[in-house]
Amino acid sequence: MTRHYLLFDSGTVSNVAEAVEWLTYTYYYTRATQNPIAYGLPHMILDKDPDLRNHLTRMVTEVAVKLDQNQMIRFDSVNAFMHATDLGRIASNFYIKYETIEMLNETGKLLESLPGLPVSLSAFMPDDMVIALISMATEFSQLKIREDECLDLEELISCGCVLPLRGGGLASVAGKVNVLLQSHISRSFIRSFSLASESLYVQQNAGRLCRAIFEIVLRRGWAQAANAFLTMSKCIEKRIWPNQSSLRQLDEFLRVDLIEKVERRKLTESQLLDLTAKELGHMFSCDGEKLHKTMRMLPRVEVDAVLKPITYTIMQVSATLTPSFVWNDRFLGRTGAQSFWLTLENIDENLIVHHEKIVINKKKVRTGEPQNLVFTIPIRDHQLTNVFQLRVASDYFVVNDTVVALSMHNCILPKSYKAHTDLLPLDPLPVNTLRNKTFESIYNFAYFNPIQTQVFHCLYNTDENALIGAPTGSGKTLCAELAIFRLLLNYPGRKCVYIAPLKALVRERVSDWREKFERKMGFRVVEVSGDYTPDISTLNAAPIMITTPEKWDGITRSWATREYVRKVSLIVIDEIHLLGVDRGAVLEAIITRTFNSIIKCRGRRRVDGLFNFRPSVRPVPVDVHIQGFPGQHYCPRMALMNKPAFKAIITYSPLKPVLVFVASRRQTRLTAMAFISHLVTESDPRQWLHVDMAELDVLLQHVKDENLKLTLPFGIGMHHAGLSSHERVLVEQLFLEKKIQVLIATATLAWGINMPAHLVIVKGTEYYDGKTSKYVDYPVTDVLQMMGRAGRPQFDSSAVAVIYVQDIKKTFYKRFLYEPFPVESSLLPVIANHVNAEITAGTITSKQGIMEYMAGTYLYRRLFANPNYYGLEDLSEKSLIAFLVGVVDQCVADLLESKCIIIEEETATLRSSPYGRMASIYYLRHETMKFLLDELGPDDTVEDLLKTLSHVPEYGEVPVRHNEDVVNTQLQRKLRIRFATSAHFSRTDVPTDYRTDQRSVLDQCVRILQAMSDICQLNGWLSTALRIITLQQMCHSGRWYDDHPLLCLPHLNIYDAERIG
Repeated sequence: MTRHYLLFDSGTVSNVAEAVEWLTYTYYYTRATQNPIAYGLPHMILDKDPDLRNHLTRMVTEVAVKLDQNQMIRFDSVNAFMHATDLGRIASNFYIKYETIEMLNETGKLLESLPGLPVSLSAFMPDDMVIALISMATEFSQLKIREDECLDLEELISCGCVLPLRGGGLASVAGKVNVLLQSHISRSFIRSFSLASESLYVQQNAGRLCRAIFEIVLRRGWAQAANAFLTMSKCIEKRIWPNQSSLRQLDEFLRVDLIEKVERRKLTESQLLDLTAKELGHMFSCDGEKLHKTMRMLPRVEVDAVLKPITYTIMQVSATLTPSFVWNDRFLGRTGAQSFWLTLENIDENLIVHHEKIVINKKKVRTGEPQNLVFTIPIRDHQLTNVFQLRVASDYFVVNDTVVALSMHNCILPKSYKAHTDLLPLDPLPVNTLRNKTFESIYNFAYFNPIQTQVFHCLYNTDENALIGAPTGSGKTLCAELAIFRLLLNYPGRKCVYIAPLKALVRERVSDWREKFERKMGFRVVEVSGDYTPDISTLNAAPIMITTPEKWDGITRSWATREYVRKVSLIVIDEIHLLGVDRGAVLEAIITRTFNSIIKCRGRRRVDGLFNFRPSVRPVPVDVHIQGFPGQHYCPRMALMNKPAFKAIITYSPLKPVLVFVASRRQTRLTAMAFISHLVTESDPRQWLHVDMAELDVLLQHVKDENLKLTLPFGIGMHHAGLSSHERVLVEQLFLEKKIQVLIATATLAWGINMPAHLVIVKGTEYYDGKTSKYVDYPVTDVLQMMGRAGRPQFDSSAVAVIYVQDIKKTFYKRFLYEPFPVESSLLPVIANHVNAEITAGTITSKQGIMEYMAGTYLYRRLFANPNYYGLEDLSEKSLIAFLVGVVDQCVADLLESKCIIIEEETATLRSSPYGRMASIYYLRHETMKFLLDELGPDDTVEDLLKTLSHVPEYGEVPVRHNEDVVNTQLQRKLRIRFATSAHFSRTDVPTDYRTDQRSVLDQCVRILQAMSDICQLNGWLSTALRIITLQQMCHSGRWYDDHPLLCLPHLNIYDAERIG
């Protein structure tokens, strides 16, 4: 019994049959079949049960029932399924005996019936009870009570026991363990050899037990008990009591008598740290400089935290952790990191609201780099008056915790606003309602769905502005097409602009609408993006333009001089809820500029057609299953999800298409390989392949990716940016034609390509953020988008979405996945860039103009709805004016510092400088202009310019993936300065993940180099300007400036060029 739970909690088995099968491979099974009497089985059992399957089934069932009673697994006796629990995983990870867990559960039950129980696991645990509870563990049951040891134990009590004995005296094993454990922490000398041996055994197991109980109470959310067990586990490991000086852990660097001097002074840690080296030397008659430095070797962090309301029931906590200690290689090691536990505690309820483990490596400590954390917590009405505190505690060292108080007393909570548009019981409109045979011919169905029916009149028969909010997969794109039909019918010569936030969405829409509008109807459709920019004649001739927010923002900054922009009468913005992400500021600027131009032309900008349908209004209902997985580390947690994901496919979609979303290209490969390993154990390993192998072999001849070649024969496709365009198209085609059943893709596929499936599995809700060098959560909008791919309107009457999350986030997703989540503005951090563009265009000429511009933004609306989120303390007129004036003054100061604007002293008029016009025209940040002005000089070499180019702020968005820092270090030994540009100039093959990054770098490189050239021309730096032109030629030709000129020609290598001369 003591170890059977390891089998269940490791994920090796998930039901009784698998457990029995596993046991047949053990030595126990081999011997029991040979000699059953030795294992308590009657010899005649082999006649009735020769392979002992019935006996093993009974044994496993009995074990599962007992483990279920102690909450270590969840056992479904009807279906014989077993699921691991947190308690079972903790016992397995820390190798805790079943009987110990049973004892902890029993003391908890006894506590409920007998509140005066001397020793019990509860929410409040004083130190003496912590020691006593550890001493009662079954791991110490083999220790014996010896009469000849009583005197030695009494001596240890008098000199080494700081806490009173609870749960039994010296006559019990628990009492003996208690004494030995306290003596160990007190560093008492033990005379008896037998006691010394047993003390070593106790100290080896006590730390592990204490850590396990800490994890248990942490999961239960008991704040005081968690702090008590964490502190005691560190005390056991470091042999120091909490009331002693933390300097005792530095006895390798400080003399014992000096540490005792410090303790006699009874100074707290904070008081000691506030003293200077001179004051320390004078106070303790020692080398003050050494003591001053040594004290700062103990790991501590400074914490700054801010509480912001998101909705009436959700709060966002933003915390900044800054290491405030010195990394000493001798003390902390040459490599590695320090771990800290961060907990948000509700003091009034003794409740841990949120917890996570923070790791700070040596590099961050040396550089003092702060670590930013953002997480959300649920709040109930009665908790609004409670006091919260953020605690950060070292995982290894006994030092004072860093505690920051957080109060909600002054928070202005957003109103609970849940206005939805009811879906009216209308008869579906037939497609012939369009009254145009050409329009009707592009659709292969007879009726519009309920949402399209309800919005039809607004979009097709009126010119009202409209906002349509509906779930993914509900036919919103067709709603946009209705508005385009009206434009084409009633306003010939006018144009429509479709703005999509991602290039993948642009490509999908271009492909779809060229088929519908261009080939079938004769209306030209053009793409305007970073990948393709048509000429002016094409733009003037095309009635439909498809573009990205950044591209359209750059175009409309000088809308008055562009005739094709002035002809735009319809703007369609897809996925407008992305207004709240980092790139959403561009969308906000576009909408603000558009509305301002409407006001100038028509004098109004009201949105009349407001449709905000509920998330449940879907053509295909979706059943959502959310499952939590344990583990702090990302990769092992992803590995735990593979088997449940495979079983989910077998259970929910054995014959229908399946989409599995993962965070990275590496995870697509690992997930596919894990599925294959499970498939080979099935009776039909190719059950997901629905095409002849001969036909597939022909297609595989054109596939270069080795992993894709391996997975496709099993009916598993992969889709990520590392594949070539031909390979991605092939995988999409196979999946759409149902020749392969499972497609594993990165999350961008959810936005870019409309490929719904019966079952969608979101395998993890985190991705690696290169800017912060850690895994962060997807926005809720991304998770909803991935879920929205579940359900095929023409084929499914219902669909399934399975979401795998980290266990501590399961409650959040269960509660808020379908609750209205506000879209907050992201304009504030980058408002200076957009103000500079408006000053360049002449629409803003004063600080008052900036104020009026802000009054037309979404940011201004959200200031009133959720003031605390933006740092506004209250909604009084005085506070609001002070906030806006502060934003305007800071904006002007930033632009002045970057030399992008000029203020006329007499009239206080704001004018754009040449550098500000460059930033606007070339779509660069004002920080980039400041950087270039600081770095460029009259005599820069090409190497200097490459170095400057590689450090511009524009490249701050280039992603860094997990473990890429190692690859970058290896590559930079061979290539020069900047890997992306250097590889382009050297025409070097790059890893698949780098190809997309290289395209992005080179795309921005053209704009930046042109700005650099203009700066040099403006300052008269001829030498540098010529070298920038050389660098531009290098970018266009993909060659180094000192390469042979003939190498610019295609199909020539260095040997051919030298032979030609």
